[in-house]
Amino acid sequence: MAPVVWSHVGRILWLACLLPLAPVRVAAGMYELNLTTDGPATTGAEVTISASLVAKDNGSLALPTDAHLYRFHWIHTPLVLTGKMESDLSSTIRVVGNVPGEFPVSVWVTAADCWMCHPVARNFVVLPITEFLVGNIVVAQNTSLPWPSSYLTKTVLKVSFLLHDPSNFFKTASFLYSWDFGDGTQMVTEDSVVYYNYSIIGTFTVKLKVVAEWEQAKPDATNGIVQKTGDFSASLKLQETLRGIQVLGPTIIQTFQKMTVTLNFLGSPPLTMCWRLKPECLPLEEGECHPVSVASTAYNLTHTFRDPGDYCFSIRAENVISKTHQYHRIQVWPSSIQPAVFAFPCATLITVMLAFIMYMTLRNATQQKDMVENPEPPSGVRCCCQMCCGPFLLETPSEYLEIVRENNGLLPPLYKSVKTYTV
Repeated sequence: MAPVVWSHVGRILWLACLLPLAPVRVAAGMYELNLTTDGPATTGAEVTISASLVAKDNGSLALPTDAHLYRFHWIHTPLVLTGKMESDLSSTIRVVGNVPGEFPVSVWVTAADCWMCHPVARNFVVLPITEFLVGNIVVAQNTSLPWPSSYLTKTVLKVSFLLHDPSNFFKTASFLYSWDFGDGTQMVTEDSVVYYNYSIIGTFTVKLKVVAEWEQAKPDATNGIVQKTGDFSASLKLQETLRGIQVLGPTIIQTFQKMTVTLNFLGSPPLTMCWRLKPECLPLEEGECHPVSVASTAYNLTHTFRDPGDYCFSIRAENVISKTHQYHRIQVWPSSIQPAVFAFPCATLITVMLAFIMYMTLRNATQQKDMVENPEPPSGVRCCCQMCCGPFLLETPSEYLEIVRENNGLLPPLYKSVKTYTV
């Protein structure tokens, strides 16, 4: 028995050493091998691996019509071969792994009458074998969202566990499922499908522990309970539709006063928001305002009005699910500081003007009084006038006094008339 085993081992090692020695030109020739497998698998379960010989130039190269011209050579140790089947330029093997690990499986093709010749094509695949259950969690919902793993809150989720068992290894097993939805809710079921409804937004991790039990015959012809377990998880992002925008802020304000408005978004972030000030409450069109990214459910916007009047904040927001509009009217009154600011310079200007007018009036009155009280000009002035004016000067003081009386008609007369009464 021992010589036979060593003979097989020697042959496998010889083939393994022969494979790397093939020239690169032959390995990268006209044909190639496509490998498919239904792994990974749990220990004890059967795995199927298939190899197909195809042309490298997308099928324009004609393959030989006689499939018996080529032979497929497999290396799968330490996996146990349980079956092999060959047909038209393809070969399929079934293997079982009794210990966990990652095992390479190699295959190459040679001429049927010369299996020691250079291979026509070759390839390999790494097969994972685990001692745990193999499967995954699948989440489905009627409403599909554009983001991966995104779902709606307050909408029923269908959460399923799909066992990977292509060889029907667990056909006699019974399963127990322990669910943890990440929001404090846990449950245990015997069914692989559950329905759950998340009431709040956020990112949650669904954790599942699966236990499989079945009876298996022992070497002593008695039946024993065999158990395998597996831990699985899936990340879910729960979001809400944007139901509206709550605006918190004043409705009456004065000019040149900084105003702050708080926007509370009734939906799940992240979202995109934009706003614009209009004279009327009308929806915003695309491209009418600059979008702003908001990473929370609240946002503060500030603005300072310079002109009084009636205004309307037109606000648009949207997330990956929906969009909504909201409006906020506001009345802007003139600031109470403005009249005082403008009244001070006006009052100052008016006061200066009045003072100037009074000064000029008093000055004119003073000059006229001096002219009446001192009709005789100073000697220097009189001399100057006599020299400059020449013949224009009057001959006698009486004529001068007469002219003064005519020019100052409002002054009292120099003598008083005597009133006479007749009895």
